[in-house]
Parts: sequence; structure tokens; C-alpha cells
Amino acid sequence: MTELSGGPALPQERRVVTAIPGPKSQALWERKQATVAGGVGAVLPVFVKRAGGGVLEDVDGNSLIDFGSGIAVTSVGNSAEAVVRRATAQLADFTHTCAMVTPYEPYVEVCEQLAELTPGDHAKKSALFNSGAEAVENAVKIARAYTKRPAVVVFDHGYHGRTNLTMALTAKNMPYKQGFGPFAPEVYRVPLAYPYRWLTGPENCAQEAAEQAITQITKQIGAENVAAIIIEPVLGEGGFIEPAKGFLPAIANFAKENGIVFVADEIQSGFCRTGQWFACEDENIVPDLITTAKGIAGGLPLAAVTGRAEMMDAAHAGGLGGTYGGNPVACAAALGSIETMRELDLNAKARRIGEIMTARLETMAEKFDIIGEVRGRGAMIAIELVKSGSKEPNAEATAALAKACHQEGLLVLTTGTYSNVVRFLPPLVIGEDLLNEGLDILEAALAAL
Repeated sequence: MTELSGGPALPQERRVVTAIPGPKSQALWERKQATVAGGVGAVLPVFVKRAGGGVLEDVDGNSLIDFGSGIAVTSVGNSAEAVVRRATAQLADFTHTCAMVTPYEPYVEVCEQLAELTPGDHAKKSALFNSGAEAVENAVKIARAYTKRPAVVVFDHGYHGRTNLTMALTAKNMPYKQGFGPFAPEVYRVPLAYPYRWLTGPENCAQEAAEQAITQITKQIGAENVAAIIIEPVLGEGGFIEPAKGFLPAIANFAKENGIVFVADEIQSGFCRTGQWFACEDENIVPDLITTAKGIAGGLPLAAVTGRAEMMDAAHAGGLGGTYGGNPVACAAALGSIETMRELDLNAKARRIGEIMTARLETMAEKFDIIGEVRGRGAMIAIELVKSGSKEPNAEATAALAKACHQEGLLVLTTGTYSNVVRFLPPLVIGEDLLNEGLDILEAALAAL
């Protein structure tokens, strides 16, 4: 009998047959501890053998409901048919030449797709890289080359990567920055419109936060010294924060008025995750540059900076690139991923996931006062946990809730500046029965806290 492979054909069911992690995973964990650097951790130490649709199957035979998608990477589902088909065909042709040595058509095709899909009808160009951090770092290089200015502005609670420059751009110290300094200079952080935690209330948040941010930029840095303003339209590691409506347009307008490159970091929120191709479309934001990665290639490493052609051309020839940037197999996978998103209308599926999850989670919030807020859009949803009767962050309950879900075969992720947010990033192809079963597990775990 032929063993089942992963991908869409994998049975879409939760199945818990051992303790989690099971004995085979525990044995593999021991091997990992012996040879893998301790700084490379794991949210849940189960070793995956197959995955597809909305489930992950481990080496012990457990099938877990996946509310993580590899941190918003496998939005089209693991081993999606078009991704596998295109990547396999490319593997058979050639695996690498380096696009900076001898280029190839898939790189160009991905850039053509990005020009079509990203916001705005202006002329656009792209450069391809391997990771989100690389994309953000190159966006800074492009903005500096274009403006001839040094300073970069980022926001409270923002996350942009783990390289030296992107650690400087990232707000949260632990685990991303602790012990790794000194960091790159000319990076400045300003307030974010975080409605749930704005002291004068969410109704004042957008205007006051924008005023504070702009005042800090003009008085402490000088707008004429700023090359780029970088922001996530929906913040990821910061806690799935949706900036108060009106904040993003105010910042984007300020950037435009002062010749500052406005960069939308859509690495976690892009490619149908929020129910739109890109989250900045919600307030009709047209960024000068947009950075993408994660969901772009169905699980293969690929990232991009896409932007106004005149800005993208500001860097001299040879100034952008990298040995593996825009690898042909990853590009083929991206074309398969985009094909899947179009054919299955994954924007609509993300919106439907959001409707189901938000309704269920808001009902839970009425029952459990530990849930301070339900927030997010599409299939990028979160709950912020607090101590009863207050807004004090409850990191302990957050960790306990995640652990309880894991034990029952539901993979969830935590996040947030205060480590008190549970985030939900299911594959956009997950079935509604599986989605609701996962929410049932979450509700039971909340009741048991």
C-alpha cells in the first residue's frame, strides 16, 4: 500500500494518538538539542512528517489543527498543487544560476505579478530576496539611495526582522534584541495608534498618535533628514494591532508632503491574509515601497521589495541582490501560490474565516473576562489576554492557554510586546468544520484556566 503524501490529499481531521509531543518527537528533540544551536527554539516540539490543508501530521501519527501556517507562510496550504507542480517542473530544468549572473524568466514573471497586484497604478519595479528581513533592509537601502537622507522612522510595537539593521527597527527587546547590540544608527521610534491601550481612549487614538509621531519626527529628527517611514499596516509580532483608522493615512500624507519614502511592511499581512491582497488597501494607502515575504511562495524562501520605478532604480547596478535572491525554484513556487490565490479566491476565503473566528471569539470574550480584546481582519485574528477587571497584560495565562491548546492537538501561536496575545493564522484553505473544531478546543481551554 502506498503511503499517503501530504498536501491537499491529507485527511482533514484532528487526531491525537499519543501525548503531545509523542515519543518519536521527543527522541528527535533530543537529537536536535545535541546538534542544533540553543538559540533556535520551537513553539511546540513536535516533528512534522506531512502537512496539507488545515492540518499538520507528526512523526507519532498525531494530526494537529494548524492555526499558525508557519507564521503566515503556508496561506495556500502546505504542498499546494500548483506550488508543487511549478516548483517540481523548475527543479527538473535547473535549480540555480544566480539571477545576477545569468537571469531567467521566473524572476521576471514574479516581478510582473507584483507590479500588477500591489496597490497603485504607477510604474513599478521589484527586487527579489530570500527573507522578510532582507526585504526590509533593502527597502532602507533603496530609500536612502533615492532621498540621499540617513534617518529611518519606525513605530512602537513594530517588528521588522533579526538582522542587525532590522533588530534596530524592531521594538521588542526579548527575544529579538537582548544581548545582540550595538545596533545600526539613525533609527528613530515614534508612537503608534494602539486603540486598546491608548490612554485617552480609542476615539482619540488616531489623531493624537499621529500628532505625537509627526511632532517627534519634525522636532527631534527633522523631516528633511528622514529617508523612510516604515510601518506594518497590521502589526504582527507587536500583537496583531490594527492602527486606529485615520492614523496610517495621516502618516502617509506627512511622508508625501516631506519627500519621505513611505514603506508598508506587508511581510506577515500580505497576500490575502487580511481578506485583501495587501492590508494597506483597507484605507486606500498606496505605499511608495512595499515589502513582502512569508505567504508569497507557499513555503519556499522568497521575499520582495516592490515600489515606484524611479525609487527602485535609485540604487546603482550591483547595489541590490544576493546569491540566492529570487531563486528559480522559489519563483516558480510563488507563481503557483499566486495562481492558487486567484483560482480559489483566497481573499474571499480569508474574509469568511474572519467572520467565523470573530463571531466565535467575541462570544468567548463575553463569557471570559480574561479576553480584553478581539481584533484583526480576515485570517489574521488575535485575542489579547488581561488580568480580570483590568487591562494589565496576562502573559502567564497566555502561555497556559497556548499549552492547553497544544495538548489537545491545536497549534496556536503567541505574540505581542507584552507576550499576552494569542494569534490565529490558519491556512486560507482550511475547512470550516476544522476551523470550528479548533475554536471549540480554544473555548474549552479558556474555560479550564
